[in-house]
Amino acid sequence: FKALIEKSLSGDSKEGPSLQLLKEALINTRQHEAFLRVILNDVISCAQQVELLEQQLATRMEQLQATVQSKTAVPTAQVYPQFIHLSQLWSGFQDEMVLLSVLSNILASLEPYTRGHRELFTDEALSPFLEGVTVKTDEQRIQETSGPENRVNTKDFKDADWLFPETTKNFTKLPLQYRGYCALSLANFDRLLIPSNPEVGVLRYKDHYYAFSNKNAAAEFAQNPDHYIRLVAEGAKKSPELIQLLELHTQFATITPYSQGKDQGRMIEKPVTKCDSGTQTDTHFMESNIVKSYEWNEWELRRKAIKLANLRTRITHSVQTNLSNMRRDNAIQVWPPKDQETQTKTDASTNVPRPQVFLAGLRGGGMSTATQMVKVDLTQDVDQT
Repeated sequence: FKALIEKSLSGDSKEGPSLQLLKEALINTRQHEAFLRVILNDVISCAQQVELLEQQLATRMEQLQATVQSKTAVPTAQVYPQFIHLSQLWSGFQDEMVLLSVLSNILASLEPYTRGHRELFTDEALSPFLEGVTVKTDEQRIQETSGPENRVNTKDFKDADWLFPETTKNFTKLPLQYRGYCALSLANFDRLLIPSNPEVGVLRYKDHYYAFSNKNAAAEFAQNPDHYIRLVAEGAKKSPELIQLLELHTQFATITPYSQGKDQGRMIEKPVTKCDSGTQTDTHFMESNIVKSYEWNEWELRRKAIKLANLRTRITHSVQTNLSNMRRDNAIQVWPPKDQETQTKTDASTNVPRPQVFLAGLRGGGMSTATQMVKVDLTQDVDQT
C-alpha cells in the first residue's frame, strides 16, 4: 500500500486504485499490526512464564523424590508443603493455558476487520499497478536512512534540541510521538503512515519527542513544528481511529474517556471511573504531649534561671520552741447543717347528705273531700352532717 501511495503522490501513474481507499487500507493494516504486536508481547510473556514454571516443577519433583525415595512412611510436615507447592505450579500451568486460549480467540476475532481491504485489494488487482515499483519493507527503509551521512546537522538548527543514540541515555526507550511514525509524512501527505528512523535524529519540542523517516523531513518539520502538529491533529479528525493508533489522547483529551498506557505493548489502560468517597480523621490521631512548664518567652526562662542561681547561695533555718516540740497539725471535717423538709400523706373525705322527701296525703280524703298532697323536704344541711 505504501508503494502505491508514494507512486500516486509522485504523479507517475494517473490510473490506479483510489488514493483515499489506499490510505484507509494502510491505516487498517497498521492497526492490525499494532494489535498483533500486543498479542505477540502477551504470548512471549506467557512463554517466559511457562519456562519458569517448568524449571520450578523440575526442581520440586527432584526435591520430592529425594524426600520420599523408597520410604514406607514420610512425615506429613516434610511432604505436605511440597505437594501444596506442586499443586500451585499445576494451577499456574492451567492459567497460562487459559490465557493462550483467550489470546487465540482475540486473534480470530480480528480476522473480520482485515477481510474488507484484502478482498478489495487482492494480489491480482494490485499486480498491474506494481510493475516497475520496488516494494520496500519497514526494515529496508530504515537501513537506507541509517548512517552518519543521513543524520541531521545540529549546527543548522541553533534553537532546536536534537537527540542521538550516542549522546542520549536509554535512547531506545524514548516515548516517541505518533507511535514512532514520521511526523512530516502524517502532516504533508494526509495521514500517510511511514515508520521513522530515530537514528536520523529525534527532535525534542515542548517535552515531546518526534522522529522522522529522513533528514530532509526532520529539517522541514523543525522549521515550524506547531504548524505540522496542527495538521496531524486535523488529519486525525478525518480518521478518528488514528487517535488511538497514534496516541493522540493529549490533543483530544476532551473527547476520549481513556488514558493511554506508557508501557510498550499495551493499548488501553482501565477506563477512568468516578465515585463518591469520604474520609474521616481521628480527633487526636497523635498522642498529645503537653508540657505544663514550657515557656516560649526567653526572658521568663532567664528570670527562672536567675532565681535558681540565687537559691543555690541560700540556707534554710528552722526554729522550734519548747511548747511546740510535740505539736502537730490536725484537721477535722464537719458536715454543715442544711434545711430539710418532709411531707406526709393525709386522708380526707367528704360526706354528701342523702336527699329525703316525705309526701303526705297521697291516699286522699274520700269521695267528698278533695285530695291535698303535702311535700316535706327532710334532707339535712351540709353543716349538720
